Amino acid sequence: MKISPLLSLLLISLAAPGGLALAAETPPVLGGLDAIYPELDALYRDLHQTPELSNQEAKTAAKLAGRLRKLGFEVTSKVGGHGVVALLRNGQGPTVMLRADMDALPVEEKTGLPYASKQKAKDAAGATHPAMHACGHDVHMTSLLGTATLLARSKDRWRGTLLLVGQPAEEVGAGARQMLQDGLFKRFPKPDFAVALHVNTAAAGTVEFTPGYAMASVDSVEVTLHGKGGHGAYPHTTVDPVVMAARVVLSLQTLVSREKNPLEPAVVTVGSIHGGAKHNIIPDDVKLHLSVRSYKPEVRKALLDGIERIAKAEAMASGAPRPPDIAITEGTPSTFNDPALTRRLVGAVSRVLGEKNLQEAPPVMGGEDFSEYGRAGVPAVMLWLGSTEPRQYAQAMAAGTALPSMHSPLFAPDRERTLRTGVTTLTTAALELLDKP
Repeated sequence: MKISPLLSLLLISLAAPGGLALAAETPPVLGGLDAIYPELDALYRDLHQTPELSNQEAKTAAKLAGRLRKLGFEVTSKVGGHGVVALLRNGQGPTVMLRADMDALPVEEKTGLPYASKQKAKDAAGATHPAMHACGHDVHMTSLLGTATLLARSKDRWRGTLLLVGQPAEEVGAGARQMLQDGLFKRFPKPDFAVALHVNTAAAGTVEFTPGYAMASVDSVEVTLHGKGGHGAYPHTTVDPVVMAARVVLSLQTLVSREKNPLEPAVVTVGSIHGGAKHNIIPDDVKLHLSVRSYKPEVRKALLDGIERIAKAEAMASGAPRPPDIAITEGTPSTFNDPALTRRLVGAVSRVLGEKNLQEAPPVMGGEDFSEYGRAGVPAVMLWLGSTEPRQYAQAMAAGTALPSMHSPLFAPDRERTLRTGVTTLTTAALELLDKP
């Protein structure tokens, strides 16, 4: 199969352990990675096999906290739920925050891996689901622990304060806000910089970056339309909320197609409609569940205001007995990567991984509550960590086939190469931002 020159650049050397060949400017701190890798590999497998759902991460948090204490960090648990905050003070210098999220998803794993999750867990409503780290949070945590280990053992190489955060409830967009409300930047030193990694489906061994807006704001909106139910044979005696809902769904599309500047990205998706129980009964109510996504705060506000306006107007036009109920059940602001900090970190990481293994990526419509730390006044950057075996990635790109994405039951990172790159990237970023002795 012929591989294009662009894809060839994504195939990193397979000579070094884990397929990770570092550049000449490798910090001496990273020399300890080979020695600790078996321990990190075991931690990753354990985390992968024992996932916990959002706001239930007690055992996961205890694993992080225990290991960080052994490394000499001052550890505080139960910050904003099951959040873990670990401090390592090493003289005068900047405070650098490194964050990893801890929660898993209600997904049944179908990777067939020997360490696949077989866990089941109850959600907040009491329903039982399979659980899986289908979004790479096990990679994020393991990379954080690897970086913590290397930096704790090399305190002669840097000055300042490390602030490590194990964050709960990212998947429901609540954990960062919970930790901030519980005094993350008041009870502990407010960082000068915040850095995080997130896996994606790019080739393992590569890192992608997006200056400026990188991920969208995400709002989950629930709209309940109220009608007047009755027999399907006598619709004139009812106010049909199903017809009302159909009009709302169609009208909502104009928020993106006619009311928004076409150069500003936005999405309004009606993901579910629930109403009625039998073919000949017109129900009293219909519920709509929406996902609303954009980048700029003013676009976000206009979309949310427009949803309320359209729902109320269609209800009034239909003669509804009362206005609809409208609620935002989950909300995460857009993720903005500080451009200057992004350039600085990309320069440092490229000197270690090699320029060919760093690429700029376009913004995506996914969301991440890492955005909350930037909104709290801290220059912040999230870097994308490739996780697909390089040859598999190149073949998929050449064939135009889709790879299992995050949140897929088939998502399975190229474990060693991804973990080594994660530790290398996060450690390099921290060293770049901390003072030199």
